[in-house]
Amino acid sequence: MRPISEEDLTTRARIRDAAMALFAEQGIKATTIRGIAEAAKVSPGLVQHHFGAKEELRRACDEYVLSYLREQVSAGTTDHNLEKPEFIESVHRTAPPLMKYLGRALVDGSPAAAAMFDELVNVTEEHLAGADQHSKDDHRARATVLTAMKLGISVLHEHVSRALGTDLYGPQGTVRTGKAQLDLIKPEFLGRELYEQARTGLEKFEGQQ
Repeated sequence: MRPISEEDLTTRARIRDAAMALFAEQGIKATTIRGIAEAAKVSPGLVQHHFGAKEELRRACDEYVLSYLREQVSAGTTDHNLEKPEFIESVHRTAPPLMKYLGRALVDGSPAAAAMFDELVNVTEEHLAGADQHSKDDHRARATVLTAMKLGISVLHEHVSRALGTDLYGPQGTVRTGKAQLDLIKPEFLGRELYEQARTGLEKFEGQQ
């Protein structure tokens, strides 16, 4: 078995990204291998060579998005990067295609989308419990509702953009929705330190636009 070349990895990523965009725009059922191949500027045979059937390609997209979310949650909260404008800029640049895909996957009922939702709830619950260890509040319910509210913005991104009069995933939309979310959440809920880091990062990012 020949080793995977850098060119193979680049082609595989290009096919995956094209599939993710089409899945987000059209849904899984309406998207074809031929359409993905055209968007990625490769042959249908090459798509099948790298991924096999369409379901395998969807699974690769799901795994990629889940890995991305894990990395960003860890980098933002565990590694305390929320107050760094370069972190906000990086997320702003890389997240939109993945969040659009996740929003569509949640609506279409992807099994992996359910797993991603559950993992985000678990991560959020752990944070809330760690920030308020002596509270008897229902952290599970709060984490579930908060996750649903945040992901709901991605599911409804077209409507949110229209109501704001600016692209949700553009710099202005990122800042406005980020600040609005913080305005609606008590600092004590997230933990004062994390809350201040998030607001500082958004304000610094806004100042660079």
